[in-house]
Amino acid sequence: MLKSDSKILIVDDSSVIRETLESYFAEEGYTVISAETAEAAELLLSEQEFDLILLDIRLPGKDGLTLTRELRSRSEVGIILVTGKQDDIDRIIGLECGADEYVCKPFNAREVLARGKNLIRRVQKQRELSKTVVEEPVLQTIGTWQLDTSRRVLVKSDRSVSQLTEGEFQLLLALKMSEGAVLTRDQLMDRIKNRTWNATDRTIDVLIGRIRRKLSEDPLCPQMIITVHGVGYLFSHPVQDDC
Repeated sequence: MLKSDSKILIVDDSSVIRETLESYFAEEGYTVISAETAEAAELLLSEQEFDLILLDIRLPGKDGLTLTRELRSRSEVGIILVTGKQDDIDRIIGLECGADEYVCKPFNAREVLARGKNLIRRVQKQRELSKTVVEEPVLQTIGTWQLDTSRRVLVKSDRSVSQLTEGEFQLLLALKMSEGAVLTRDQLMDRIKNRTWNATDRTIDVLIGRIRRKLSEDPLCPQMIITVHGVGYLFSHPVQDDC
């Protein structure tokens, strides 16, 4: 069940879009605040905690992609990008920057509401898990890292921590649990819950790239998450052979 204090920030320079989304989410009992620019949003984010941000890519001043990148470096807030139909490259870059979802203009407000609800649930669940004191964390070995499945983070041998988004965590865990077996993109899509896909969706590839960077993998010679061309991906213990 959603918390009554769930808070949403809508960032769009169109007053029509802001008002439309505000009304839909407010009718569901959410606290909704809006901003016209990334700079105004940053001020609100410095003062309050939000569960979800609906963020237009093309904003005056600082754009939505830059704000997404900056937010993801310090926060696990849910981010849904609002893009134009022709912004394919921007959508991919947005996912690489750490956005969780995207919707295209003109959008169906009911669809945005459904996606927003699902994402808020995941964000709140992750926050609750991070607050839970776990005496014996459940760890999965990922090369020189440990995947802490209780806190949903990567822990290095020096105890430094790398945060994972919900999508990254689910995908990495699916690969680890099927170690040595190739999983197709469709199979991996099925492992990531509460997401809507289309035939040209590149989200799996984007998430793989993000995970590899967090594991400090050489993108030209990955040792753990191996691309099986024309099929999908598999997880393997790192080897020392040269590529």
